[in-house]
Amino acid sequence: MRNLFLLSVLFMALGCGKSNYATYQPVYATINWEEQPDYSQLKNWAAHPLKLDPSDSVPASILKNYKPKQLADVFFVHPTTYLDPVMPNGWSASLKDIALNINTDYTTILNQASIFNEVGPVYAPRYRQAHIKSYYPDNKVDTLNALAAFELAYQDVKKAFDFYMANYNQGKPIIIASHSQGSTHTKRLLKEYFDGKQLSKQLVSAYIVGMAIDPAEFINLKACATPTETGCICAWRTYKEGYTPPFVAIEKFTSIVTNPLTWSSNQTAVDRKSNEGSVLYNFTKVIPNVAGATNYKGILWTPRPKFFGSILYTTPNYHIADYNLYYMSVRKNATDRALQFSNQSSN
Repeated sequence: MRNLFLLSVLFMALGCGKSNYATYQPVYATINWEEQPDYSQLKNWAAHPLKLDPSDSVPASILKNYKPKQLADVFFVHPTTYLDPVMPNGWSASLKDIALNINTDYTTILNQASIFNEVGPVYAPRYRQAHIKSYYPDNKVDTLNALAAFELAYQDVKKAFDFYMANYNQGKPIIIASHSQGSTHTKRLLKEYFDGKQLSKQLVSAYIVGMAIDPAEFINLKACATPTETGCICAWRTYKEGYTPPFVAIEKFTSIVTNPLTWSSNQTAVDRKSNEGSVLYNFTKVIPNVAGATNYKGILWTPRPKFFGSILYTTPNYHIADYNLYYMSVRKNATDRALQFSNQSSN
């Protein structure tokens, strides 16, 4: 855990702003740095409006009320799915790994990116993601390799965003959304493209979920304080009520934490009865009243989620379900904010 903290400090110090290829390339020679993805090819997008993909899916129980809109584009950066302990492609995933791509599509793209398909088209790039071990390096060499892998991944995400802006955006409102490793990269994307920049005028909101967000990282971008505020950041990390992870206890700041049921900085605790629906193991079914939400010192607490079989769900870390526990609430909130953005723009 100490190495995770050290990595986060080094990543913040060295990983922001311009490309650090020159810094890391001598250390990390196992990747072909020149073999960059071509985002003009649909195969390099996990989700894209020009192809049918799992982000287009809608749980069967809400399909009859599904009314897709064109209020905003959604740029979604998926979390780590490169988990194989053997690390077959080294510290960075290969875009040619078909099994990994399928796993990405039918886990995070299906269960997370699909949340946003009612507000507008979803764009989710494939990228050479860092292996999960990059968050838990064992030694100095591993730390350098991890930093290099994160840098490579970010440059792919950045290239995809540049391609999206040049070829698809056409001045439309934007929602940035991400989870876990995706949020590691979208924090940088927000700082480089939106914070105090002209593009901030197109930002509906940013759902940067599953990672700590230091409010001091940004100059102009702030945490969303109301359910329909725009141009702001929503973030949360979900744990069982009463549990604070050791790494959170040593953080030198209080992370942004948005309550994903109230969306209000004034109402920071609500029980499960206010939760209109979660999407868990069975994507086709929306289950109400699964989890509550209470803001607590930079994280989100909920009593153990209540669903069939939950007695067997003993982990206090609900990171993997950050979005799923609040699926319907996030879905509605994205539309509410986009509608508010549209109203403001027309006045």
